[in-house]
Amino acid sequence: MTEHVVIQDTGRVRLLRIDRPEKKNALTGAMYDTLREALAEADRSDVIGAVVFAGSPGAFSAGNDLADFVAAARHPFEQSPALRFIRQLARTRTPMVAAVDGIAVGIGATLTLHCDLVYASPAANFRMPFVELGLVPEAGSSYLLPRRVGLLRATEILLLCEAYDADEAVRLGLANAVIPADLLLDHALTKAARLAALPPGPLQATRALIRGDQAALEAAVEAEAVAFEARLRSPEAQDAFAAFLNRSRKA
Repeated sequence: MTEHVVIQDTGRVRLLRIDRPEKKNALTGAMYDTLREALAEADRSDVIGAVVFAGSPGAFSAGNDLADFVAAARHPFEQSPALRFIRQLARTRTPMVAAVDGIAVGIGATLTLHCDLVYASPAANFRMPFVELGLVPEAGSSYLLPRRVGLLRATEILLLCEAYDADEAVRLGLANAVIPADLLLDHALTKAARLAALPPGPLQATRALIRGDQAALEAAVEAEAVAFEARLRSPEAQDAFAAFLNRSRKA
């Protein structure tokens, strides 16, 4: 467990709040492990019927903590907390809802592709800058995003690393609605409670039908992981990480 992820169960809804505001909620290995186990527990539970992801005010998640990530790159990616979390995310049966306020970068953006409902504040800004970092997409985003927004728009987002704001997320079908920041979390929790109150059998069966080919999604996650590990050790990625960390030290 880590103090940077707050887990709060209210009724049948589990809130997972990423709470590392000094680093814009960038995720460390310990945070990934906590989130993964919280999702696995929700799937095993007869009580928890929905999960809500949220960040601290002004930031959903800046993605991977790069300093933590560079250190982890010395070990096989197969063993990384990030990949273990992504695998759990892809196979979680419990409905998931995201409340996105502020930046949602990397896994902060790709995580929302797995959520059944996504609500964003006017300040929400999504970006998947994997190519700029010398990497490839993760969390099944190379499979999920083209299915959601079409091949050409997905290409702009993934190859050109183009950001999209809350209004564009709604237009693209990547968010349900734009909600004022002060109402965002309560709105997401209310929607999650409605999901959790439904009969779990038909809810999960319908969810599986909506989401489509689970085997294809998990195959995409594994293919991305192989490519990601190869790119993680590439000169392009190492140079990008070094440049980012150098800028951070000077800031």
